Amino acid sequence: MKSEYSQGNVELVKAARNGDESALAVLVERHRNRLERMVRLRMDRRLRGRVDPADVVQETYLAVRSKCLQDRADPRLPFFLWLRLEVGQKLAEAHRFHLGTKMRCAGQEVALHHGALPEVTSASLAEQLLGKLTSASNAAMRVELRIHVQEALNSLDSFDREVLILRHFEELSNAEAAQVLGIKPSAAVNRHVRALRRLKHVLQNMPGGIEGI
Repeated sequence: MKSEYSQGNVELVKAARNGDESALAVLVERHRNRLERMVRLRMDRRLRGRVDPADVVQETYLAVRSKCLQDRADPRLPFFLWLRLEVGQKLAEAHRFHLGTKMRCAGQEVALHHGALPEVTSASLAEQLLGKLTSASNAAMRVELRIHVQEALNSLDSFDREVLILRHFEELSNAEAAQVLGIKPSAAVNRHVRALRRLKHVLQNMPGGIEGI
């Protein structure tokens, strides 16, 4: 992944902010995998099979392309984080359209745009975590493990849980996560370390310990 601050990217971002549709298209394509991963993670489980993450990203691109980026692109955010926010808002619209409910914001992610992104449920996060950690094939065993992991995740502070989501599942850098959460990078590091330590402690105290995952 190219840094947003590399010379080539800086020129693309500048062009996109000035209304260059071809530059915007290049940037969206460059970040597409990360954006689709975010959508997949934050999408309500009831929408699986009904809403394609790729379509959410594409609809976002078409929506922002038709707008004046000078007015829409938030200057307080790096361009990727602005795109991520726009995609998150499009996902929230899909939730409201299909489910008729107002989705809650993602943990404490209120620094710049309150309620902008749907939250990640502990059930969804447990599935993601088990997918990375366990090789258990027995269905009953996986259900039991998922319940224990959900309990572990629910025991975390919502802010710390969101730090883990941003860093490990959305794969944001520490600087990006800090800006999303409205805290200093050093504070983001501390919260990240604390959250990992707390989650490890809870998992180790589950039946069978962390080795059971």
